[in-house]
Amino acid sequence: MTRTWFITGAGRGLGNEFAKAALERGDNVAATARQLESLTDLTDIYGPRLLPIGLDVTHRDAVFASVSRTKDAFGSIDVVVNNAGYGLFGAVEELTPDELQGQLEVNLFGPLHVTQAVLPILREQGAGHIIQISTVGGVAAFPILGGYHASKWALEGLTESLAQEVAGFGIKVTLVQPAGYATDWGGASAKWAKPLPEYQAIKQTAFGHGGGLSNDPSAVGSAILAVADAAEPPLRVFFGRQGLQIVQPLYAQRIRTWQNNQDISMLAEGK
Repeated sequence: MTRTWFITGAGRGLGNEFAKAALERGDNVAATARQLESLTDLTDIYGPRLLPIGLDVTHRDAVFASVSRTKDAFGSIDVVVNNAGYGLFGAVEELTPDELQGQLEVNLFGPLHVTQAVLPILREQGAGHIIQISTVGGVAAFPILGGYHASKWALEGLTESLAQEVAGFGIKVTLVQPAGYATDWGGASAKWAKPLPEYQAIKQTAFGHGGGLSNDPSAVGSAILAVADAAEPPLRVFFGRQGLQIVQPLYAQRIRTWQNNQDISMLAEGK
């Protein structure tokens, strides 16, 4: 059965690989990117099964118009992949309010706009799958990425609530949490706060977490299809083995900390 995908940030990186995987197996894809010309590699190959859309996900009205255009073109929307985003690098003290707001506008409010735009369609269909592209940094935090983590931790909480709210409508929800992939997330797509010399030393050692950006982006296509095709898709799934390696000891440490400070917890109950 041919399905229709709506994928944001499809011009490069993981989003481009997601779009190729869906198109290669014969599905329809509405692929959005801020720069329409970045979708040329898809347009030249896949023809009418591809609907290229220039879109900045921070523009709410444009998001709703793009979703409506997709429904008109293909008749349904079955899989929604909120992939558009970027990394903001800087110590918490270095971040300006505008930089943090810009990070949240793209990484949190962008998925919110798309999700709110597609939900009436999915509810009417009684089916659909919303896939939010989070990161291992949505459940773990490292230095110099506080603003980025803030956006992704917020997306995780928003999405976990969403999953519970829409399950009764036949809508599935998944958080995909990639580890380190060799995209330009830390390069051309990144934004950097104005540096303070006091944080130079920690920056020199801060960017080796998650095994580096070593995973091959071309490998994610089969994985996103497996998520979309699952009869009971997971709420959370790592892409790449590093995610579980990072999170297992981290969660064990968190539980130990809560347990070891239970006496303080009980004081808060007056006991």
